[in-house]
Amino acid sequence: MSAAKALMEARAAGVTVRIENDDLVLAAAAPPPAAVLDQLSRHKAGIVLLLRPGADGWSAEDWRAFFDERARIAEFDAGLPRPKAEANAFGCCVSEWLNRNFVRSPPGRCLACGGGDHAHDPLVPFGTETAGHVWLHSRCWPAWYAGRKTKAVAALAAMKIATCETLTMTAQGAAAG
Repeated sequence: MSAAKALMEARAAGVTVRIENDDLVLAAAAPPPAAVLDQLSRHKAGIVLLLRPGADGWSAEDWRAFFDERARIAEFDAGLPRPKAEANAFGCCVSEWLNRNFVRSPPGRCLACGGGDHAHDPLVPFGTETAGHVWLHSRCWPAWYAGRKTKAVAALAAMKIATCETLTMTAQGAAAG
């Protein structure tokens, strides 16, 4: 059994689980079954990781809910087959991860190569007013952005949010690196 499954079983048994520091705090109208308590205890570390928000303010459970919601919308509202709906949902998660884990850099130097402004390749701000900008040469942007997407895919895969295709790509990247 996984931490996610133990958490789902606890909720099905009427147990609300939250974290306080590194502790699980349980609330229930009636004493939960011993098997549920045993699984919560056994998978405590994993459950804490699932429920603890990351630097972006979302927990792994929040990311899973976002992915599932996007997949359901694509499958049932848009009529996509499940694998395509999941691929679409994963793309939404990558975009959301990039938005929530923005990068800033001061003007005057390219964040990727460290070079300054050039007449033939000026520094350009990438980003939004609210999140801030990353200053890059236009020639440096593709590699920088590919690296950011790779980080997003790895972060999501670590939270068990991926499509079969993504898991294969992640495994191939790990084997190559």
